[in-house]
Amino acid sequence: MWILEMFVFTQAGSFFMGSTLFKTLFVDESVRDYPLVGEFQSKLDLPMVYVEHINEVYRIVNQDADPATEGKKHIVLTRNKSQFLKKCPGTAQYTCCGYKILHIGSYCFMDCSYCILQAFFHPPVLQFFVNTGDMFDELERYFAQPGISRIGTGEYTDSLIWDRWAGVSEQLVQRFAAQDRAVLELKTKTTSVKHLEHLEHNRKTIMAWSLNTERVIRTDERRTSTLDARLKAARQCQDWGYPLAFHFDPIVIYEGCEAEYIQVIERLFSEISPDSVVYISLGTFRFIPLLKRIIQKRFEDSDIVYGEFITGLDGKMRYFKPLRIRVCKAIYEAIRKMAPSVTVYYCMESETVWRETMGFYPGEDGLSGLLDQSVANHCGVKP
Repeated sequence: MWILEMFVFTQAGSFFMGSTLFKTLFVDESVRDYPLVGEFQSKLDLPMVYVEHINEVYRIVNQDADPATEGKKHIVLTRNKSQFLKKCPGTAQYTCCGYKILHIGSYCFMDCSYCILQAFFHPPVLQFFVNTGDMFDELERYFAQPGISRIGTGEYTDSLIWDRWAGVSEQLVQRFAAQDRAVLELKTKTTSVKHLEHLEHNRKTIMAWSLNTERVIRTDERRTSTLDARLKAARQCQDWGYPLAFHFDPIVIYEGCEAEYIQVIERLFSEISPDSVVYISLGTFRFIPLLKRIIQKRFEDSDIVYGEFITGLDGKMRYFKPLRIRVCKAIYEAIRKMAPSVTVYYCMESETVWRETMGFYPGEDGLSGLLDQSVANHCGVKP
């Protein structure tokens, strides 16, 4: 067997990630001649099927009893016919940070119970956009505009899972290094960072990890890296000069969770210098009602959807507000104790929770400005 970091290939050419098996490489006819198609084909050595329309793949995936799992077994190469840069969807009722999404592809072969992508795409399928030339042209035009921007590839997929075949993160790191008004955030649950070691990043790329307690990682984040492995990878990136970010999202509330999240924070700052951290986000578990049925079906041993939830202003199920305040305040105070100057913020949270836990409320414009200032201080970007 051919083993590369987290990736395992059999001699027959099938690809495994944990228990995930890649079966087919589907190629949209419209991108047949794109160079990246050949890269994927040569590195994966999978049966390649050309399709006239992406719906042909959706029909195949939908035939399975569990399309969310089946969708992880097929890779689809196509082109992004829309804009690559998009506003974070957010929600009008809760404070959004003004993040921008660079839409390089969709879905992920890791398997987290709470992942919204299981319900967001119909059905979810591993998809990568090979028209990266159009993406870089769009970025060039965007970089010419004034103002600081925070841009990330980790909203609809994990930022690093495509690099083994497409090398997209390396190209982005180098392109962002050549300008001074935007930062790239690469957010991951993997440890696949070695390919980023020798790049001239000019501190314009923030390496970011989603963190959680050992219990949540074990029960609800299948085929992801361990907490220790994520922190070790972050330490490597710190040593290579990259600024860092961390996301405690979703925070899952259960008996004893406060003590366990505090332990994670202590382990984080035993490995990482606070001076390297651009920001830390907090966000409690919330979900659309449709996701509950998917989790119950796919993750029978998980109890994540059986907490004390109410319907939030955005229609999502959220923990009862006093519970959110209690747990978030404990986590925030632990971060403040170990890293007094690190910027901490909430992802999609109410004014009440901000004020009750952090003692202030920035408002949407104020939050964007707060994060932009931290990015300016750590990464050298300019308005």
